Amino acid sequence: MAQCRAAAESHDAVALRLAGWLKFMAQSMEYPQPDWLTVDHLQLLYSILDELGWNEALEALPHQDHILSELGMVELQVEYTRMFINAIPHIVAPPYGSVYTDSEGILFGPSAEKTKRFYHQQGFDLRGPNDIPDHLNHELRFLSLLLQDGKLCESEQFMAIYFRPWFQLFHDRVVTNTRHPYFRIMAELIHFFTKEDNEHDN
Repeated sequence: MAQCRAAAESHDAVALRLAGWLKFMAQSMEYPQPDWLTVDHLQLLYSILDELGWNEALEALPHQDHILSELGMVELQVEYTRMFINAIPHIVAPPYGSVYTDSEGILFGPSAEKTKRFYHQQGFDLRGPNDIPDHLNHELRFLSLLLQDGKLCESEQFMAIYFRPWFQLFHDRVVTNTRHPYFRIMAELIHFFTKEDNEHDN
């Protein structure tokens, strides 16, 4: 723990930058709407991909004008619904941890309650009583808040115990099954920024 604290003190700038990226990725995985999916949002996505050298991902994305067009927005909304909300015979990739980690495979399972308790231990709570704590976007925003507060040890603990065990399974479903490159790229970005440090060299 002392070693972790020392590392936390020396990586404040990196942590704040990562916090911003995680918040951005949480927003990017909301239901696509023109009030947030804007030119500025896409430009930030392009800049992140460019900084990482992910040229194939940049080339795979439809042109900005198409994404922001009425047709492009509908394409994203239809695919978001199929992948994450409702599809026949089943949702392709439910964005909830307990679906993957609990034997019952249901929403708001035991792991969701454990996630909520961890939020409380760190002084955070969900805004609405019906919010499901282990939703992907809630967990990404929580990680962002921990990093903003300089809680690197706690953020790593959360990722190791609550986030990575299910996100890898979610990631694999998205990458394998999505029909739109946007969601595959977002799943890959989230994986890149939340994987263990020793994986970044692989």
